Amino acid sequence: MADETKKTILAIGAHCGDAEVTCGAVLAKHNKLGDRIAILHLTLGEGGNPKMSPQAYGEQKRREAEAAAKIIGAEAIFAPYKDGELPNTEDVRRYVADVIRQVKPSHIITHWRTSIHKDHAATHAIVNDAVLLASLEGVVTAHPRHRGVRAIYYTENWEDPENFKPYLYVDVSNELETWREAVTQYQFIKGGISSFPYLEYYEALARVRGAEAGKRYAVAFDVDPFEKKRVVDMLP
Repeated sequence: MADETKKTILAIGAHCGDAEVTCGAVLAKHNKLGDRIAILHLTLGEGGNPKMSPQAYGEQKRREAEAAAKIIGAEAIFAPYKDGELPNTEDVRRYVADVIRQVKPSHIITHWRTSIHKDHAATHAIVNDAVLLASLEGVVTAHPRHRGVRAIYYTENWEDPENFKPYLYVDVSNELETWREAVTQYQFIKGGISSFPYLEYYEALARVRGAEAGKRYAVAFDVDPFEKKRVVDMLP
């Protein structure tokens, strides 16, 4: 009999690095608790280095993603789509649905619905539809249906700020060093590619969310509005 206390968490990012930098500390924490962790990268993010060809940088990003996953304790899965050209189509939904069926997650983490990056917004839409497709008997893919997704959580990303409201806070005070080691496997996090201070921004954000939660460091997630309800017999 399966241990129902254990979780399987599937984080789905538009590009290599998206999931790790936003929620890698949470993934590392759950790995330490004995949960299974997988990260699906819908694209390599190969177009983000103006000094390298997309092919060469894509190969580098794949190596970086594999190194980061090893530190977090996650499985890395790479989809076949191109950076900046992620198709918001039924075929991609079916691909993601089949990954969901293969991994069998209890929880999914992905991008918030609004973003200045089209790949992020597309990922949100794709993932939500794919969860439904994965649960339907009549949708045929390589793996049987999976109806066990208990929750979808949305990460806090500097490119996805519109209407994002922190709802769930996870204490990651003991995981920040692991997170830092994991994300700095990526050259773009360490600096030298983009002028945006990724490492400093997300560490500072974790400190702010930690202060709000009464912890040293925390990671915040949002959920769909219809999930924001509590049913009780009396006032808590």
